[in-house]
Amino acid sequence: MALSMDATTERIPIVDLGGTRDDAGRRAAVAREIHRAACDTGFFYVANHGLDPALLEAAFAHARAYFALPEERKLAGLMARGQARGYEPLDYQTLDAKTGTDLKESFSLGGEVGPDHPRAGDDAPELAPNRWPADLPGFREALGAYHAAACDLGAHLIRLLALSLGEPEDAFDAAYRGSNQTLRLLHYPPRPAGASAEQLGCGAHTDWGGITILAQDDIGGLEVQDVGGRWLAAVPVPGTFVVNLGDLTMRWTNERYHSTPHRVFNPGAARDRYSMALFYSPDHRAQISCLPTCLPAGESPRYAPCTAGEHLAERRRTTYGVA
Repeated sequence: MALSMDATTERIPIVDLGGTRDDAGRRAAVAREIHRAACDTGFFYVANHGLDPALLEAAFAHARAYFALPEERKLAGLMARGQARGYEPLDYQTLDAKTGTDLKESFSLGGEVGPDHPRAGDDAPELAPNRWPADLPGFREALGAYHAAACDLGAHLIRLLALSLGEPEDAFDAAYRGSNQTLRLLHYPPRPAGASAEQLGCGAHTDWGGITILAQDDIGGLEVQDVGGRWLAAVPVPGTFVVNLGDLTMRWTNERYHSTPHRVFNPGAARDRYSMALFYSPDHRAQISCLPTCLPAGESPRYAPCTAGEHLAERRRTTYGVA
């Protein structure tokens, strides 16, 4: 596939993770690349990431099978507004009030919650049980395996992120212990009849958590806004994931690193678009406050300390219209 110069080599770089698992020198070099990307657009691709392509292919195949189910089958696992596990139909979420409800459907799942976690509640919906669809052989196994592999990649990336900030490699490890890593399967159908001209598959927004690891099919449609307000196409690059930083990373770094607005539309007039986003986020009890390496002498933090759960709860209230 020919790469868009505007999308990749100019503004959204491809970071090669090869050798970073066992070579400290490579980790330091790649951390510098991540630092440059995080200070610019807050987006980058990762290549040679080590995730088995067979796991990715199986996950996409089961996602397509799930979204092909009759609507009533999917609605049996309907996710309550503002929660974090289950099915969301078209027009269920509004990420940008200016463009209206999103023309996408999704299914969200996470790691199974261990006995050391508090019970799920309004402040921690990520701890709710998964709502696995019935009578879809292999779905739970395939998506569970992909979730685990993507989380392993997330754990590696937050160590590189710590190095990129001049912090110890394990600076974020304790904050990310827990089950707050949500995998969201996404389906963008061709624009339905009656949709308004302004509606997008996914309205302009920033991600809420730590980092996002996105697998996208070959259709395209993801756009990233640069600091000048220009929208850049994050074209599909075979063998890579798109990684972007979320609001909690921006808070941690005192806006040294960007949580960048992005949006999605389905450019295929008669094709369905599929993607899978792993929202790799800190445990809801983790304290988020300005890192020492991100506070210049004589300045004050831009954000008051909060827990990850408090921040995520506020974002859910905004985008789902819940109290």
